[in-house]
Amino acid sequence: MEFNLQSIAALLTIVGYSMNDTVIVFDRVRENLRKYKKMPLTELIDLSINQTLSRTVMTSGTTLLALLALFIFGGEVICGFTFAMIFGIFIGTYSSIFIAAPVLLAVGVTRDATTGGLGGVSKEKVPGKA
Repeated sequence: MEFNLQSIAALLTIVGYSMNDTVIVFDRVRENLRKYKKMPLTELIDLSINQTLSRTVMTSGTTLLALLALFIFGGEVICGFTFAMIFGIFIGTYSSIFIAAPVLLAVGVTRDATTGGLGGVSKEKVPGKA
């Protein structure tokens, strides 16, 4: 299999696909921040992922079904594109579920008491501020 313009198009499509899934999860986190004001942030993120998990898995599953049909019956011309898309669907779904939320916690994001949303990094992590 060769790496050509179709493979690059597939990779760019997957980046957008993964970003969309991540935005869906983070949007649910934002909604739940307003709904559950006293819930710890780790539990709230876990709840948000659980609420969007079925949507993410169903979307990825139906996309994979179409891509598998293209990969099997599409011929050699579209083989590179569909293989890159299939690989990217797995990686994008994994990153949206298992990587995005821990990165959110790793950068030290806290609640913002004035708006009910995420307030940025905690004061302990910002150099030069008291």
